[in-house]
Amino acid sequence: MPNFIIKTHQKNAVYRANQIFILNKGMNSGKPQREPFTNSFVILFQNDEDAETVYWLAYSLWKAKFWHHSLLGSVIPFLRIADFKKDFMSKVNEMLQEHELHKKQIQALRLLEQKEDQLKKNIELINEMRRSILNYYSKR
Repeated sequence: MPNFIIKTHQKNAVYRANQIFILNKGMNSGKPQREPFTNSFVILFQNDEDAETVYWLAYSLWKAKFWHHSLLGSVIPFLRIADFKKDFMSKVNEMLQEHELHKKQIQALRLLEQKEDQLKKNIELINEMRRSILNYYSKR
């Protein structure tokens, strides 16, 4: 079972290498990242393997908009740490029950993310070529 600690990220805090950050304000609350957000929770791990496993679980929950039902506030919605801890711990326990399936899904998500990055690069190249062609006509 992944052993981790969840707490509120402090701006000037220095952490060991095994952590992920979870955005806690706005409509993207629950979004995981390896670099700190201004308004975020930090999850500290004993090793990289646990951090990687939990990162992809957090990513899946964020993409599925799992945290939207827990958001509070009318102008800038936010996620309370107590709600996050309770729901996140239960999801981690569920994931551990089907760990092999979770590993397969992580591999599929990684592959999809790589393909998405490739498509974004291709779209950038297409747009660059379009600008180049249009610049040719504007200079005539």
